[in-house]
Amino acid sequence: MTKTLKKEYQPGGSKRQHILDQAVEYLKAPGLQGSKHHFCLEELMMTETEYLEALNKATNGGVEAWAN
Repeated sequence: MTKTLKKEYQPGGSKRQHILDQAVEYLKAPGLQGSKHHFCLEELMMTETEYLEALNKATNGGVEAWAN
């Protein structure tokens, strides 16, 4: 049985921001960043930009690198 991300947590879902906020905490935790990168992109369906923004927040306090 394969686990899938609920629709509300997928891109465009009503609870997507929750996943993005949790990813920051996940990236702060000990572990291999390569594995975390793969998990974020494949399992959480994050874009590379979302991943890099979360990684930026996790490593230096949330400096915005992207214009809104």
